[in-house]
Amino acid sequence: MTTLPRPTTELTADEARRIALRAQGFLGAPDRRSGVRGVLRHLGAVQLDTISVLARSHELIPYARLGSVGRRTVEDAYWKADSRPPRAFEYWSHAACILPVEEWPHFAFRRRAYRARPLWGHELPDGVYDQVIEQLRAEGPLTATELGGAKRTSEWWDWSGTKVAVERALMYGEVVCVERRGWKRVYDLAERAIPTELLHDELDDAECLRRLVRLAGRSLGVGTRADIADYHRLRGDQVDAVIDGSGLVPVTVAGWSKPAWADPAALATPPRGRHRTTLLSPFDSLVWERARTERIFGFTHRLEAYVPKAKRVHGYFAMPVLAGGRLVGRVDPAREGRTLVAKQVTLDGRKAVPAVAQALVEAAGWVDCTDVRVERVDAPELREALTLELARALA
Repeated sequence: MTTLPRPTTELTADEARRIALRAQGFLGAPDRRSGVRGVLRHLGAVQLDTISVLARSHELIPYARLGSVGRRTVEDAYWKADSRPPRAFEYWSHAACILPVEEWPHFAFRRRAYRARPLWGHELPDGVYDQVIEQLRAEGPLTATELGGAKRTSEWWDWSGTKVAVERALMYGEVVCVERRGWKRVYDLAERAIPTELLHDELDDAECLRRLVRLAGRSLGVGTRADIADYHRLRGDQVDAVIDGSGLVPVTVAGWSKPAWADPAALATPPRGRHRTTLLSPFDSLVWERARTERIFGFTHRLEAYVPKAKRVHGYFAMPVLAGGRLVGRVDPAREGRTLVAKQVTLDGRKAVPAVAQALVEAAGWVDCTDVRVERVDAPELREALTLELARALA
């Protein structure tokens, strides 16, 4: 019997863009009832980063989708200390990410890979690993400082032996972080923190990968093999091995040079609704993969925080501005007292002015600023228009 190939859905570039926006929570009414926890479950991963300008990235992610949700509410949704069972855990996904706790079993493949890893960047002193585990068993949960100190010197990379040990244990899955105090990880034994029904590594690699590929496809709406692999930092061959059993369906997208797959639920209902207007963290999963962002939005974006100041084009923490389902500019923000300072603004023409002004004023209110000041606009002829629009919005 001859097996006929499955028909492939054909999407226009605009349809793919709208599917991606809805899948990421930027098109249609936000699900305020499920709140920040719902955003985390829907995205599957929220990236962490140490930079805090307007706010930390893990705060900016739900803000961009839900609006002015309280910042304490955001923290509690991830890390509320008395939440049992915990809502989330931290692990290596796209990068260091907050993940829904129910996905713990599906990262068993990565824990196994770390346990089998022969070489590491930090040396683990003899006996320290067992010492850290026993201290956590007796005294935990504990921060790295409480375990004996995170660093040997002030250099960020110069970890102490206990920090090396506890981070290694976290990667192995023997230790977990389900809470933060301030910005410090609080470590605990996984056997104590993770719910019993989730605390296992019983799933084989194929089942783990199939789940993560399915989740990535759902969170992206539509994506190429590279897009899907990048979401949880899988290898291309790992995606290839499970894509047929993932539930995603093959599609073609006009203008995309590579084959793609889509979430069938995303294809079943045409994406409609109101577009969000907002500032985006550079670490937002809508834009964290540069090639995809260029393909979908025709927008090239690069985080310049680690670029020498003299070589920056758009600013230290330039945040893309999303409006009408398009990326219409960038803002490099700062705060001075209760003033939100737009150190540098890049606008995609005069039509972008109202949206950028709206995004700035809403962000200012969220971080308890009462004024917005613009220092530089890349197109000087638009500076007056932006200033007037801000004055109207603030009045």
